[in-house]
Amino acid sequence: MDARDAAEQIAEAGDGEKFRARAALWIGILALLMAISGLGGGNAAEDMVAANVQANDTWAFYQAKNVRQTANKLAAEELEVQLLLHGDKISAQAHKTIEGKIAKMKTTAERYEDESDPKAPNDPLKGEGKKQLAARAKDFEDQRDRASDQDVNFDFADVFLQIAVVLGSVAILALSRPTLAASFVCGALGALLTLNGFMLWFKMPF
Repeated sequence: MDARDAAEQIAEAGDGEKFRARAALWIGILALLMAISGLGGGNAAEDMVAANVQANDTWAFYQAKNVRQTANKLAAEELEVQLLLHGDKISAQAHKTIEGKIAKMKTTAERYEDESDPKAPNDPLKGEGKKQLAARAKDFEDQRDRASDQDVNFDFADVFLQIAVVLGSVAILALSRPTLAASFVCGALGALLTLNGFMLWFKMPF
Protein backbone atom coordinates (compact mmCIF):
# COMPACT_ATOMS: atom_id res chain seq x y z
CA MET A 1 0.00 0.00 0.00
CA ASP A 2 1.50 3.33 -1.03
CA ALA A 3 1.05 6.65 0.69
CA ARG A 4 -1.76 7.71 -1.64
CA ASP A 5 -3.85 4.59 -0.90
CA ALA A 6 -3.36 5.08 2.82
CA ALA A 7 -4.44 8.70 2.57
CA GLU A 8 -7.57 7.71 0.65
CA GLN A 9 -8.51 5.09 3.24
CA ILE A 10 -8.03 7.60 6.05
CA ALA A 11 -10.21 10.13 4.20
CA GLU A 12 -12.90 7.52 3.59
CA ALA A 13 -12.83 6.54 7.25
CA GLY A 14 -13.19 10.18 8.22
CA ASP A 15 -16.13 10.65 5.86
CA GLY A 16 -17.74 7.50 7.25
CA GLU A 17 -17.50 8.80 10.81
CA LYS A 18 -19.04 12.12 9.79
CA PHE A 19 -21.82 10.27 7.99
CA ARG A 20 -22.52 8.11 11.02
CA ALA A 21 -22.51 11.13 13.32
CA ARG A 22 -25.01 12.97 11.14
CA ALA A 23 -27.21 9.90 10.80
CA ALA A 24 -27.12 9.38 14.57
CA LEU A 25 -28.17 13.02 15.09
CA TRP A 26 -31.01 12.49 12.64
CA ILE A 27 -32.19 9.42 14.54
CA GLY A 28 -32.16 11.47 17.74
CA ILE A 29 -34.39 14.06 16.07
CA LEU A 30 -36.71 11.29 14.91
CA ALA A 31 -36.94 9.95 18.46
CA LEU A 32 -37.97 13.41 19.66
CA LEU A 33 -40.62 13.64 16.95
CA MET A 34 -41.92 10.19 17.87
CA ALA A 35 -42.27 11.28 21.50
CA ILE A 36 -44.24 14.37 20.47
CA SER A 37 -46.42 12.37 18.07
CA GLY A 38 -47.05 9.71 20.71
CA LEU A 39 -48.08 12.34 23.26
CA GLY A 40 -50.41 14.00 20.77
CA GLY A 41 -51.91 10.66 19.76
CA GLY A 42 -52.51 9.63 23.36
CA ASN A 43 -54.24 12.92 24.17
CA ALA A 44 -56.34 12.76 21.00
CA ALA A 45 -57.49 9.21 21.83
CA GLU A 46 -58.45 10.26 25.37
CA ASP A 47 -60.30 13.34 24.09
CA MET A 48 -62.15 11.22 21.53
CA VAL A 49 -63.38 8.74 24.15
CA ALA A 50 -64.32 11.47 26.65
CA ALA A 51 -66.22 13.52 24.07
CA ASN A 52 -68.06 10.43 22.83
CA VAL A 53 -69.16 9.53 26.38
CA GLN A 54 -70.31 13.10 27.03
CA ALA A 55 -72.22 13.20 23.74
CA ASN A 56 -74.01 9.94 24.56
CA ASP A 57 -74.85 11.12 28.09
CA THR A 58 -76.17 14.44 26.80
CA TRP A 59 -78.35 12.77 24.17
CA ALA A 60 -79.70 10.44 26.87
CA PHE A 61 -80.60 13.49 28.98
CA TYR A 62 -82.23 15.01 25.88
CA GLN A 63 -84.36 11.90 25.40
CA ALA A 64 -85.40 11.94 29.05
CA LYS A 65 -86.46 15.59 28.66
CA ASN A 66 -88.35 14.68 25.51
CA VAL A 67 -90.24 11.91 27.30
CA ARG A 68 -91.21 14.25 30.14
CA GLN A 69 -92.24 16.97 27.70
CA THR A 70 -94.42 14.53 25.74
CA ALA A 71 -95.99 13.24 28.95
CA ASN A 72 -96.94 16.79 30.01
CA LYS A 73 -98.39 17.58 26.57
CA LEU A 74 -100.47 14.40 26.54
CA ALA A 75 -101.71 14.97 30.08
CA ALA A 76 -102.72 18.57 29.25
CA GLU A 77 -104.52 17.41 26.11
CA GLU A 78 -106.34 14.70 28.06
CA LEU A 79 -107.54 17.23 30.65
CA GLU A 80 -108.70 19.57 27.89
CA VAL A 81 -110.71 16.75 26.34
CA GLN A 82 -112.25 15.95 29.72
CA LEU A 83 -113.24 19.59 30.18
CA LEU A 84 -114.89 19.63 26.78
CA LEU A 85 -116.80 16.45 27.48
CA HIS A 86 -117.71 16.93 31.13
CA GLY A 87 -117.08 20.62 31.84
CA ASP A 88 -120.73 21.32 32.43
CA LYS A 89 -120.95 18.61 35.06
CA ILE A 90 -118.25 19.94 37.39
CA SER A 91 -118.19 22.96 39.64
CA ALA A 92 -116.67 26.28 38.66
CA GLN A 93 -113.96 25.80 41.26
CA ALA A 94 -113.02 22.36 39.87
CA HIS A 95 -113.08 23.80 36.36
CA LYS A 96 -110.67 26.53 37.43
CA THR A 97 -108.39 24.03 39.15
CA ILE A 98 -108.22 21.83 36.07
CA GLU A 99 -107.50 24.80 33.83
CA GLY A 100 -104.68 25.77 36.20
CA LYS A 101 -103.19 22.29 35.90
CA ILE A 102 -103.46 22.43 32.11
CA ALA A 103 -101.68 25.79 32.01
CA LYS A 104 -98.95 24.51 34.33
CA MET A 105 -98.38 21.39 32.22
CA LYS A 106 -98.16 23.43 29.04
CA THR A 107 -95.72 25.86 30.66
CA THR A 108 -93.58 22.95 31.87
CA ALA A 109 -93.61 21.40 28.38
CA GLU A 110 -92.50 24.72 26.85
CA ARG A 111 -89.75 25.08 29.44
CA TYR A 112 -88.40 21.65 28.57
CA GLU A 113 -88.02 22.85 24.96
CA ASP A 114 -85.91 25.92 25.73
CA GLU A 115 -84.43 26.43 29.19
CA SER A 116 -81.32 28.60 29.08
CA ASP A 117 -78.95 29.06 32.00
CA PRO A 118 -79.90 32.23 33.96
CA LYS A 119 -76.20 32.91 34.58
CA ALA A 120 -75.41 32.71 30.84
CA PRO A 121 -78.68 33.33 28.95
CA ASN A 122 -76.89 34.01 25.63
CA ASP A 123 -74.76 30.86 25.67
CA PRO A 124 -76.51 28.26 23.46
CA LEU A 125 -74.56 25.42 25.08
CA LYS A 126 -75.60 26.16 28.66
CA GLY A 127 -78.98 25.26 30.06
CA GLU A 128 -81.23 22.27 30.58
CA GLY A 129 -83.74 22.63 27.74
CA LYS A 130 -83.91 20.31 24.73
CA LYS A 131 -82.57 23.10 22.52
CA GLN A 132 -79.49 23.58 24.72
CA LEU A 133 -78.96 19.85 25.24
CA ALA A 134 -79.07 19.16 21.49
CA ALA A 135 -76.57 21.95 20.82
CA ARG A 136 -74.30 20.67 23.59
CA ALA A 137 -74.48 17.07 22.33
CA LYS A 138 -73.62 18.17 18.79
CA ASP A 139 -70.69 20.20 20.15
CA PHE A 140 -69.38 17.09 21.91
CA GLU A 141 -69.79 15.15 18.66
CA ASP A 142 -67.77 17.82 16.83
CA GLN A 143 -65.06 17.53 19.49
CA ARG A 144 -65.09 13.73 19.10
CA ASP A 145 -64.80 13.96 15.31
CA ARG A 146 -61.93 16.47 15.54
CA ALA A 147 -60.06 14.24 18.00
CA SER A 148 -60.65 11.29 15.68
CA ASP A 149 -59.13 13.22 12.76
CA GLN A 150 -56.17 14.14 14.93
CA ASP A 151 -55.68 10.55 16.06
CA VAL A 152 -55.49 9.29 12.45
CA ASN A 153 -52.74 11.79 11.68
CA PHE A 154 -50.74 10.83 14.75
CA ASP A 155 -51.10 7.11 13.96
CA PHE A 156 -49.70 7.50 10.45
CA ALA A 157 -47.05 9.92 11.69
CA ASP A 158 -45.85 7.28 14.12
CA VAL A 159 -45.63 4.70 11.31
CA PHE A 160 -43.56 6.98 9.06
CA LEU A 161 -41.30 8.02 11.93
CA GLN A 162 -40.64 4.40 12.93
CA ILE A 163 -39.80 3.51 9.33
CA ALA A 164 -37.47 6.52 9.21
CA VAL A 165 -35.67 5.31 12.36
CA VAL A 166 -35.21 1.84 10.88
CA LEU A 167 -33.88 3.24 7.60
CA GLY A 168 -31.57 5.59 9.49
CA SER A 169 -30.17 2.70 11.50
CA VAL A 170 -29.61 0.65 8.35
CA ALA A 171 -27.91 3.65 6.74
CA ILE A 172 -25.43 3.86 9.64
CA LEU A 173 -24.53 0.19 9.36
CA ALA A 174 -24.29 0.19 5.57
CA LEU A 175 -22.95 3.73 5.16
CA SER A 176 -25.69 4.14 2.54
CA ARG A 177 -26.62 7.69 1.58
CA PRO A 178 -29.66 6.62 -0.50
CA THR A 179 -31.03 4.76 2.52
CA LEU A 180 -30.50 7.82 4.69
CA ALA A 181 -32.23 9.95 2.04
CA ALA A 182 -35.21 7.59 2.20
CA SER A 183 -35.16 8.01 5.97
CA PHE A 184 -35.26 11.79 5.52
CA VAL A 185 -38.32 11.48 3.25
CA CYS A 186 -40.20 9.25 5.71
CA GLY A 187 -39.18 11.47 8.60
CA ALA A 188 -40.40 14.59 6.80
CA LEU A 189 -43.76 12.92 6.14
CA GLY A 190 -43.97 11.89 9.79
CA ALA A 191 -43.15 15.44 10.94
CA LEU A 192 -45.76 16.90 8.58
CA LEU A 193 -48.45 14.50 9.83
CA THR A 194 -47.49 15.26 13.43
CA LEU A 195 -47.97 18.98 12.82
CA ASN A 196 -51.23 18.29 10.99
CA GLY A 197 -52.37 16.22 13.95
CA PHE A 198 -52.19 19.33 16.11
CA MET A 199 -53.32 21.92 13.55
CA LEU A 200 -55.55 19.90 11.15
CA TRP A 201 -54.56 21.97 8.13
CA PHE A 202 -55.95 19.25 5.86
CA LYS A 203 -58.07 16.11 6.25
CA MET A 204 -56.74 12.67 5.53
CA PRO A 205 -58.32 11.16 2.38
CA PHE A 206 -59.28 7.96 4.22
